[in-house]
Amino acid sequence: MQVQDAIFQRRSIKAFAPAHQLTDAEEKELLEATIQSPTSFNIQHWRFVILRDQDLRAKIRKEHGNDQSQITDASLLVLFTADTKAWEKEPSRYWVNVPTEISEMIVDWMGSFHQGREWLQRDEAQRSIGMAMQTMMLAAQGMGYQSCPMIGFDIEAVAKLIHLPDDHVMGPMVAIGKGTKEPWPKPGQLSLEALVVENSFPLSE
Repeated sequence: MQVQDAIFQRRSIKAFAPAHQLTDAEEKELLEATIQSPTSFNIQHWRFVILRDQDLRAKIRKEHGNDQSQITDASLLVLFTADTKAWEKEPSRYWVNVPTEISEMIVDWMGSFHQGREWLQRDEAQRSIGMAMQTMMLAAQGMGYQSCPMIGFDIEAVAKLIHLPDDHVMGPMVAIGKGTKEPWPKPGQLSLEALVVENSFPLSE
């Protein structure tokens, strides 16, 4: 599938075939595509929690997920989290394939950029999660699967269930599988004129 086709055909699917399973090779292909997503300083601070345990998924659905069927019925359910302190955890490993002088320069800059700026660390983590989610959903579309990004769950409760480390943040889930119902028509895209700003916003009166 062409990238443009995947972008325009991707929809948020709510109903999945519960008996369908991805093969190990398909799952690996999907995850390998996902980690090609960009991150600031190549930190790669996403951590993908693959929710396989059916009892856990059922608990999340019934107790913390507003009874959304895709939580239990999707072939693959991935909870996106990110390590906000990845920038200081062996940062040279993110630049192993470049000359030493470049690696040392970027690692040094990485430290000064993040140090003491907790708000930035969190923002960068969430930005990276968003880009990785989109990559996963487009890759799934290209593989003939459907997807659904999900934030309609109790974030704090699910964080406890997965034992989220203190230095990590929670992002949405992505459900992947074989859709069983056609999506609604697209509800309506705003025009480019309403969304695109040339150079700067107009001054307030």
